[in-house]
Amino acid sequence: MNECVLVVDDDREIVKAIGLLLEKEGYQVLKAYDGMEALELVAEHPVRLIIMDVMMPKLDGLSAVMKIRERKNLPIIVLSAKSEDTDKVLGLSMGADDYVSKPFNPQELAARVKSHLRRYTSLGDIHAQQQADVIRNGRLCYRMEERTLYADGEPVKLTATETKIVDLLMRNRGRIFPAEEIYQRVWEEDAFAPENTVMVHIRRIREKIELNPKEPEYLKVVWGIGYKMEKIENHC
Repeated sequence: MNECVLVVDDDREIVKAIGLLLEKEGYQVLKAYDGMEALELVAEHPVRLIIMDVMMPKLDGLSAVMKIRERKNLPIIVLSAKSEDTDKVLGLSMGADDYVSKPFNPQELAARVKSHLRRYTSLGDIHAQQQADVIRNGRLCYRMEERTLYADGEPVKLTATETKIVDLLMRNRGRIFPAEEIYQRVWEEDAFAPENTVMVHIRRIREKIELNPKEPEYLKVVWGIGYKMEKIENHC
């Protein structure tokens, strides 16, 4: 799974340049142009590291760092045109892990990103968080708290009903659920000829998660009984 880096700067050219640099290194890049947008993306996506400018509209970088630190323990590199020691100290004291002055050396920035991610992945709280919050199943990872399914590291766009079905089946991998039980649990009402309704939703989920929906690897039908999420060796 490509690790996700969030780049935040109100200068779109800088965001674009850093984004291209990191994508060449194999990272998935999210982009934001102010502190408020950054907070929204951190809440919605599995961000592993943030590169944050200081001077930005709506919410400045250091205030955003403080708010992120209330919930997340991921590496944050502060980026600023200011090079005075007092600014560096302020940024680090408010929760940043590193400080890079503009103009920056692209190779140095890429090396710092790699170094922080390596330390975070091996020493940080990422593993504890994943163990408690994530169900892994082959190419699929389901974050229970977010109620978000990822396939090959990319979030899958599911409807509310599809999410309920995925939640039920991922939490009970290997167990076969009759269509009637799926309907009762997901729609929370008595089932009356639910087979077609459930089948349509299962087919739509397959189209979103299976490499070959006609020969599903994960979401399988057990003829005459129901549906199940196949247990598969973990890759993510």
